[in-house]
Amino acid sequence: MIGAFEGARGVTPDIVAVVYERGPQHLPEPEADHTRWMLGPWQASWTRREHADAVLEVRAAIARGDVYQVTIVGHASATYTGDPSAALARVVAMPGARYGGVLHGQGWAIACASPETLLELRHGRLITRPIKGTAPATVQGAADLRSSLKERAEHIMIVDLERNDLARVAVTGSVRWPRLFAVRRWSNLWQAESDIEAKLRPGVGLAELLRAVCPGGSVTGAPKLAALAQIARLEPVGRGPSMGAFGWIGPDFLDLGLTIRTVAIDGERVHLWAGGGITIDSDPLSEVAEAEAKAAPIRAALRP
Repeated sequence: MIGAFEGARGVTPDIVAVVYERGPQHLPEPEADHTRWMLGPWQASWTRREHADAVLEVRAAIARGDVYQVTIVGHASATYTGDPSAALARVVAMPGARYGGVLHGQGWAIACASPETLLELRHGRLITRPIKGTAPATVQGAADLRSSLKERAEHIMIVDLERNDLARVAVTGSVRWPRLFAVRRWSNLWQAESDIEAKLRPGVGLAELLRAVCPGGSVTGAPKLAALAQIARLEPVGRGPSMGAFGWIGPDFLDLGLTIRTVAIDGERVHLWAGGGITIDSDPLSEVAEAEAKAAPIRAALRP
């Protein structure tokens, strides 16, 4: 997670673990608030002009040679009243939500509808599935995405970054990418996805594994540390539980989704993040529109 994020009457924790001793069990639901769910107007943490200016700042940093690509993420929030349970259930049930689920605690809740695999480990085989490249889910949108040199270049940069991340914990020479720039659907958008896999090096533990891949390359940029410095400089609000990890860890497997398309609720407000990868060819207003297109289905699902 990048930057601080704290709600007015509740804090979303940095780490939440639900531990099962003998397999999944039904957890008690929080006491329902039977007042009607109402959502106030969305308030962005920056204007469309400020978002576009941040894109220009990244392009300038690329021109200086500081970075190759940076993912810039915006934030918006809205006040609410009533019980959010039904709204959050609509979020996690969205088409394409490979990692759909809700976590909640005293004064907070997180709902994830992510399509992206941050890291999967089964039988010693690691896999990550970065998503980079977005278009409307139409026939023309799919054709435009497949033919876009800008989107493909942006995607390949992140594939290369993720190959490097996995190589830090992999058996030498085992990193491969059997599926490159495949177009799949999330809600009303096409997105480009690749599979990068490797054989886990013996002796690598969970902490070393997570340090190698977190935060995910598709929500940071390349080179990763330089991209993180730009993100910290430009984004007005911390990312909180978004752009983190959500999933399952077992005694012999791991399956974590990247928390894009994720909603957080504190004691007073609903929070939502969306953004996109910026390259030297990025058009500022198009990047603002892409972030809005990613947020729109979530906003619609939350609507009373």
